[in-house]
Amino acid sequence: MNRRIPLRRGAPTGFLLILLGLWGGLVPFVGPYFDYALGANRTWHWTTNRLWLEVLPAAVVVLGGLLMFVSRTRGRASLGGLLALAGGLWFVIGPSMSMLWHHGTVATGAPVGGTALRTAEWIGFFYGTGALITLLAAYALGFLAALPVGGEAVAATEGATAARDDGAAERDRASAGDGARTRREPEPTRTE
Repeated sequence: MNRRIPLRRGAPTGFLLILLGLWGGLVPFVGPYFDYALGANRTWHWTTNRLWLEVLPAAVVVLGGLLMFVSRTRGRASLGGLLALAGGLWFVIGPSMSMLWHHGTVATGAPVGGTALRTAEWIGFFYGTGALITLLAAYALGFLAALPVGGEAVAATEGATAARDDGAAERDRASAGDGARTRREPEPTRTE
């Protein structure tokens, strides 16, 4: 069954996910212009770790957001939401998981600046970005699941009801209404 949804249902969330995905993928490359960096404080510095921890999850989030933005069916919009959710979760757990392939140290490198700036860098690069993406994707998936079924699914249900035996349907209606009709008032007694 193709469950169609109005285009505007996933568009706002999809648009926000696209923006967050672009932020997550571009901030490691343009952040050093503003002394906002993790690891190397050079603009457009490419590493394999940036691919796995920032560019790849950002691309997955942008793809998921695009799917949600243009989708007309619940299935495609849900796929977009699931992709964005996976990308957001990877932003959150990726730095910790990088210790598996980086010999026990975080592969992102050290944050640059004072305590407040370093905190903002961790939040802006990974944890806050991933949390917002996860929140929006989970909201979108819940919203899509709660939408009423429309279109062909409703038509198929109505067709199945109409295909039932007319006699059985009539008996069902009669038995539902018979409870009130079959109760009889006691007949008055005759006195002579």
